[in-house]
Amino acid sequence: MKVVAFKRELQGTGASRRLRNSGQTPGIIYGGTEAPVTIALDHNALFHALKKEAFHSSILDLEIDGKAQKVLLRDFQMHAYKQLVLHADFQRVDANQPVHVKVALHFENADVSPAVKLHGATISHVANEIEISCLPAKLPEFIAVDLSKMDVGTSLHASDLKLPEGVTVVTHGTNVTIATASVPAGQVSADAAATEEKK
Repeated sequence: MKVVAFKRELQGTGASRRLRNSGQTPGIIYGGTEAPVTIALDHNALFHALKKEAFHSSILDLEIDGKAQKVLLRDFQMHAYKQLVLHADFQRVDANQPVHVKVALHFENADVSPAVKLHGATISHVANEIEISCLPAKLPEFIAVDLSKMDVGTSLHASDLKLPEGVTVVTHGTNVTIATASVPAGQVSADAAATEEKK
């Protein structure tokens, strides 16, 4: 994905406010061997790009003055109640250095799992994203989570995920729970009552 930015010379609160009033968003690029560079981006283009999941977990081609560099979106600040992007941070990436990125989890096949099909259970998504490490070229847009084997009372953990080649989960020493399957309390009592009636 391509992002066009402009170098920003003036800094400070007043300069940033004037920039936002003119339909632009202040930002910064840092990392790598070069010094950090303050930039300005078209607000509307950035606002719409932020709505795309891929924008948050893809290597972006950020172009400044006709020169492109590979970056990752690292952070952004939104206005408390206005649809306004206040600031965006981008980090330069090196093709030979692994990156640590949070990517979205896409849950699949819950409807065919024994938990749902046989027991009317609910599968709860405990995590919606996970931190991974990989080379920039191997960065997936999302990680698919197959729920087809889940049964009641079981949990799916980070170690159970099928990861693309060259991708590892950054666990920070814990095997994070991704999803759990449980029968809703009302369902349990209704089933118990039905069993009692049959006796």
